[in-house]
Parts: sequence; C-alpha cells; structure tokens
Amino acid sequence: MLDQKADLDRVFHALADPGRRLMVERLSRGPASVSELGRPLAMSLAAVVQHVQVLEASGLVRTQKAGRTRTCSINPAVLRSAESWIAERRTLTERRLDRLGEYLADTAGTPDTGPAGPLPASTHDQPEEAQ
Repeated sequence: MLDQKADLDRVFHALADPGRRLMVERLSRGPASVSELGRPLAMSLAAVVQHVQVLEASGLVRTQKAGRTRTCSINPAVLRSAESWIAERRTLTERRLDRLGEYLADTAGTPDTGPAGPLPASTHDQPEEAQ
C-alpha cells in the first residue's frame, strides 16, 4: 500500500504544475521530442528537461534517446491508476450524497426533532397579539 501511495503522490505532484499538464496533454496525442514539448511553453530548454524528468520520475512519461533527440511518450497504465483512484473517491462521495438525499427525502415534512425533542416555536411563528 505504501508503494501505491508513494506512486500516486509522485503522479499528483507531477500533474500539479500547469506546464507539465500541458506536456501530458500534448503526449496524449502521440510521442514528441523534448523540444516539441517546450515549444508552446515560455521556458528554457533546460527548464523543459527538468519538467520532463519530473514526469519521467512519476512514471507518467517514458523517454528514449536516439542520437541527440530525446522522444517522450505517455505511460497510459500510470495515468489509469490515478484515474482509478479518483473514480473510487468519486463513487464513495456519490454514494454518501445519495444516502443524504434519501434521508432528506424521507424526513421531509416531519417536524424537526433534535436530541431534546421538537424545537420551540420562534416568535416569528406566533401571531402578533401573542408576542
């Protein structure tokens, strides 16, 4: 479990940066060189390489070097593991909200009873002459 948590931590850390997310988006369309990944970003090639290293360390991206060109590609299995983690959280939250909705629907129209019984009527609910 610890390794899975550490892996997810690295993935979410890598995806926390907008530039790296743009790189992942670009790589989802197919492999690209490091210089291609850096073209739309306002940063130096050295900075792009550092971002690629973070993506590679997280497992999201694989790189291959052929001559002077480093080509990057996405690792869909790692992306799916993050997606699965998010989907599990979403399912749990939706179930809780469904149960809350059912509870609210079941209790709609019943007097509000707290631990001490029905709540006292406020002065707003009483006729003017009783105030």
